[in-house]
Amino acid sequence: MIVLRNVSKIFNARSGPVTAVDNVNLQVEQGQIYGIIGYSGAGKSTLIRLLNGLEKPTSGSVVVAGQDIAQASGEALRQARLKISMVFQHFNLLWSRTVSENIAFSLQIAGAPKAAIQRRVQELIELVGLNGKEQAYPSQLSGGQKQRVGIARALANSPDVLLCDEATSALDPQTTDAILDLLLDINRQLKLTIVLITHEMHVVRKICHRVAVMEAGRIVEEGEVLSVFTHPQQPITRQFVKQTTEYSSADTPFNADLVDAAAGAVLKLTFVGQSTRQPIVGELTLKYALPFNILHGKMTQTANGTFGELWLQVPASGSQLENILADLHAHAISTEVVKNV
Repeated sequence: MIVLRNVSKIFNARSGPVTAVDNVNLQVEQGQIYGIIGYSGAGKSTLIRLLNGLEKPTSGSVVVAGQDIAQASGEALRQARLKISMVFQHFNLLWSRTVSENIAFSLQIAGAPKAAIQRRVQELIELVGLNGKEQAYPSQLSGGQKQRVGIARALANSPDVLLCDEATSALDPQTTDAILDLLLDINRQLKLTIVLITHEMHVVRKICHRVAVMEAGRIVEEGEVLSVFTHPQQPITRQFVKQTTEYSSADTPFNADLVDAAAGAVLKLTFVGQSTRQPIVGELTLKYALPFNILHGKMTQTANGTFGELWLQVPASGSQLENILADLHAHAISTEVVKNV
């Protein structure tokens, strides 16, 4: 559906050339929800503007639904953009128009018949859950309702690709979850390809199938969300993953440095998928006749499945500890010895 090959974007600033996107290669399959995460200045917003043709790459190709957006111009680019819609962080609604009029706007520009516009607007109002708000103005809506209007408007022309640029950053956590549930529902119902730009790993964890991590214009890590969460390779990825795996500020975070190493080795176990349902600790306790002390644990749900982390302390060392680690490995559980006796 979307293929980027060796894409770079260089801006000419007064201080000299600035490379916003640096030799990016990326592939998004049809029907996927694909997350692109990075901090401010990473290049992710420039990348999304390359996807819809608002920016032309300095080099490389940007192919969306078989059309090279980088090479298209005039009528070809206009037609291509009709199939690539955008949802914005700050809604970008027309404040003098009602909900229905905002949703109808792009259809009116496209020259659709009035009766067809009315049918489509009503379909979309029902899809995004805005029944009863048809004649309301943006100033009368909550942030979540405004974003629902933005999503409905983006879907008006039945696009193949929906681009979301920090679509939940201006919303509170509860509203963010509701909007993410809506996007997930739209993806399932319409089989719509969604590319989601964000700096929040919670957004990626909740609905994305794959994720690319950007830093200084480059993609430094890419893969299935569950794999990236359980085995982050880059320091910046580990930093993002930490956002969603730590306890809230109201809880006391686990600190392995405070555990008395004399009481035994401290192990960090990472469970994925079916292994989260296996009674591994009980089996090890019976097999080795050792007290496995559970220090800390947490389960995390992603769009690809569940993973859990568990810290244990066990009075074992040498070959006995090696045997325990081998048993855990045989159950497809990743294990790290955080502290040894």
